[in-house]
Amino acid sequence: MSDLTNHLWQSTFFAILASLLAVLLRRNQAKTRYWLWLAASMKFLIPFSMLVSLGTHVEVPAVLTAVPVVAVEQMSATYEPITMSPIATASPLWPQAMLTIWAAGVFLLLMRWLRSWLTLRAAVRSAARLHIDAPIPILSSHIANEPGIFGVFRPVLLLPHGITNNLTTEELDAILAHELAHVRRRDNLTAALHMLVETIFWFHPLVWWIGAKLVQERENACDEAVLSEGKQPDVYAQGIVNVCKHYLASPLPCASGVTGADLRKRITTIMTNHSPSRLTTMRKALLACACIGVIATPVTIGLLRAQNQNYTFEVATIRPSAPGITSTNIDIDNLWFRASGATIPFLIQMAYGIQPDQLSGIQNWMRDERFDITAKYDQPEDGNIPPGDQSRTARRQDRLQVRLRNLLAERFQLKLREEIKDLPMYSLKVESSDKLKPVAEGRSGMTVNGNIGSGILRAEGVTMSRLVGSLSRIVGRSITDDTGLEGLYTVELEWSDSTALDKPLPSFFTALKERLGLRLDSTKGPVKSYVIEKLERPSEN
Repeated sequence: MSDLTNHLWQSTFFAILASLLAVLLRRNQAKTRYWLWLAASMKFLIPFSMLVSLGTHVEVPAVLTAVPVVAVEQMSATYEPITMSPIATASPLWPQAMLTIWAAGVFLLLMRWLRSWLTLRAAVRSAARLHIDAPIPILSSHIANEPGIFGVFRPVLLLPHGITNNLTTEELDAILAHELAHVRRRDNLTAALHMLVETIFWFHPLVWWIGAKLVQERENACDEAVLSEGKQPDVYAQGIVNVCKHYLASPLPCASGVTGADLRKRITTIMTNHSPSRLTTMRKALLACACIGVIATPVTIGLLRAQNQNYTFEVATIRPSAPGITSTNIDIDNLWFRASGATIPFLIQMAYGIQPDQLSGIQNWMRDERFDITAKYDQPEDGNIPPGDQSRTARRQDRLQVRLRNLLAERFQLKLREEIKDLPMYSLKVESSDKLKPVAEGRSGMTVNGNIGSGILRAEGVTMSRLVGSLSRIVGRSITDDTGLEGLYTVELEWSDSTALDKPLPSFFTALKERLGLRLDSTKGPVKSYVIEKLERPSEN
């Protein structure tokens, strides 16, 4: 309900802004004011939340700490689905009652529009074609409605039978010019769009006020178009009066006629034949700034929200692991983070994207005690990331890091001190360029099990920077990517230092050279490191 309330007040504010601009432009052409009111109408169909959401997906250059890929990719462990016990609560009846009232209003309006449309459609089908030179078909009907345009994409002009008996040739010519102006302006299409707004938001008085303004300004715009063609003002005004005397107004807003809006005011404006002022450069700039501001403001809000969002876990359960557990398994989906057998150093390394040698101040119990964690995200993650979209994957991993940092601070009372140290590290370089297998855009995934002593790494459709993250985790040191390689690659690597295997495997460094054509050169450099200043055992829950 809060989302609907926000949308309604935002649309109301937008309409008030449009009305202020319309007042400012009251001496300018009516078509300018018409487009302002149409924008106010369309705002009801476009929530600002959509633009805010767009802002959250804008990619901003930023330095994101890489999450060790081994911690966030698919692991060998499987988990039973978590079931939540339903809580019996009494649902209030007023939302259902309001929904029922809204649906009834929508149904009545649709029936009203449908009945009028069927009446006009029947009149068109029974009408006779008139041989009048015009860009659209002109039909003669026996219904007593005013001349009007029927149809949105294939419009026809429907004239009441015997209209030449009530209008002079000059008057009819002016009325036809008015109707053809409706066709050129696509007024039936825009009126149909506002009818949709009126149907959905029938309960909002402002919607009907905007509809009246749209009719008023579209008729004023067509009057200006007729007079700009050189039609005599008195002849044109008399033609409108005669139509009003003998015929009924059009029953549908999207069947544009000639008698809409305040008739007395229109006749006065036509007779004075005052040419509206064209937009000055200053006013054009004002309108342009208003348009840019309306779009840019919610997008900017979304952008700032994405940058400043403090992602957390809505609920988290932490328990000591069962005795005898010696390995860590991670399972991550769009709503849950699950870890079994996780040590505190491992969680810190995962949360801060660091290697073991970048963390100090670790006490023995921190290495020995393991924990099982089940945590639900504060908001679901997007599970429809296109294959190969590494930037969105990285941002998703960065959000997981923020959640883990908040969890460690809240439940483990973790406090770290940051410092820079000169540490041993590796530089990844190309040994042989014909070993790696580049692939096109497609499926992306990675599985890593093991350590530098023995293990397996399989990856499909990954970037070199993503591969570096896994290699760094395996060797336990920071790695700089000095390969210069771009694009996506398929990788399959298996290694072991054991000599007891039936089929001996190469060591990790040898396998890296032989299978991937890459090598790790030892080096040393400044690395961001962390010292644990405070950490407590979490209370069970």
